Amino acid sequence: MSLGRSFLTVGGMTMISRVLGMVREIMIAATLGATDAADAFYAAFRLPNLFRRIFGEGAFNLAFVPLFTKSLEDGDAEAKRFGSEALAMLASVLFVFTLICTLAMPLVVYLIAAGFAGDPEKLDLTVLLARLMFPYLALVSLTAMFSAVLNALGKFAVAAGAPILLNIFLISFAAFAMVSGKAVEIWLAVAVTISGIAQLWLVVWAARRAGMRFTFRRPRLTPDMKRLLALAAPAAIAGGAMQVNLMVGSIIASFFGGAVAWLTYADRIYQLPLGVVGVAVGVVLMPELSRRAKQGDREGARLSMNRSAEFALALTLPATIALMIISEEIARGLFERGAYTAFDARQTGFAAALFALGLPAFVLTKVLTPGFFADEDSKTPLRMSLWAMGINTVLSLIGVWVIGWLAIPIATAIASWINIFMLWRVLRRRGYGADLRLWQRVKRMMAASLVMGLILVGASWLLDGSLEVPSARIFGLLGLILLGLSSYVIAARLFGAFTLSELKQGLRRG
Repeated sequence: MSLGRSFLTVGGMTMISRVLGMVREIMIAATLGATDAADAFYAAFRLPNLFRRIFGEGAFNLAFVPLFTKSLEDGDAEAKRFGSEALAMLASVLFVFTLICTLAMPLVVYLIAAGFAGDPEKLDLTVLLARLMFPYLALVSLTAMFSAVLNALGKFAVAAGAPILLNIFLISFAAFAMVSGKAVEIWLAVAVTISGIAQLWLVVWAARRAGMRFTFRRPRLTPDMKRLLALAAPAAIAGGAMQVNLMVGSIIASFFGGAVAWLTYADRIYQLPLGVVGVAVGVVLMPELSRRAKQGDREGARLSMNRSAEFALALTLPATIALMIISEEIARGLFERGAYTAFDARQTGFAAALFALGLPAFVLTKVLTPGFFADEDSKTPLRMSLWAMGINTVLSLIGVWVIGWLAIPIATAIASWINIFMLWRVLRRRGYGADLRLWQRVKRMMAASLVMGLILVGASWLLDGSLEVPSARIFGLLGLILLGLSSYVIAARLFGAFTLSELKQGLRRG
């Protein structure tokens, strides 16, 4: 399967998941708004998500995919042996880690939401919700491993579709709680863990159908596992740098009433383009670069990275400009109903617009980082991530005294760009630098995005006031999105930024 078709497969499944995720957030916003219950739920939910993205999708997978891809070159039997050893090690570590954190949850919650300490009821609710959801960490990290196996085999659809189950369960349980009058936050927490069971079953079933049936065995520190750990340990920070940055922001936000919820709703808004584009690029590019590295095809790897960056930026740059201009309109159209007020939408819009400043950097991280791990170099991204996290923390702590909680998304965006600059500088020295076509296309894409931005500014000014009518908000938002999309495509064609056929051919050649 070509890179282009693979991107479309993963991106399409991720789009379905993100749209359902937005439906989920609309339901949660309508019932919980930016109340203490919403703060408690999102703070608790961030715990398993943080560790999942570091240990599962981040550290373990960035280390696992290149080694598993290379084991496939030696035959299915060798791949099954390596996969079984990795499964035994990961499962045992996850079991011990989950057990310890569940028992020590009051301390864990205090560390990640210190601002809740002044409200014992809010703190106790967060601890309860975190305990209900924390098994999701182990379940979805194992899901991530089996998904990586499927991706290495070139079977992307099931792995990309598994996260859809999380949103289906959350929507279903939220609807049940709303109808029955039950505590929505409790049922949402239960749904998270049940969805983890369903996701794991799905990918295990798919892996077995693909011929990868792993056996349970006693975990042993074999030479292969030592190599895996050597790569995964630094990747635990490198792969999860963005999540650690968000966690730092969550800790600071816990001292501001409603800020945890506002930041979470803003996160959901900019995660839609980030998830669809970034996840697709990261998932498809990692095994592709690993195969190129195994074959010694450095020029082919460079072309794959450049065309992947071109694909990512073609979608990300206009999304960035649009979010900076109409983020409040998006928040109002999606969330303003029930317990979620116009004031909440304004705060969410501010945060989303500031997060958007770092959106291209967030996506480019998915393009650049696999280049290091394909070469089995996890130490360089680790050093870059440490610098970026330190900068993010310092800027957040300083900025919060000047402009309050809005310093958090600003610091996150700045730190992400610094991280990208450092990664790109090293990759360029290694022969993975940007080619002339990429630079030319990016300039044209930016020009087209700015034209779209000017049109959106005028359109949002004309709509100002009409969005006060509840029934008009969603239609106004849809109109703005369609106007922005069509104007960007037309401007991009006029400027020669890309054509769909050229982009498709470029991806296929990569």
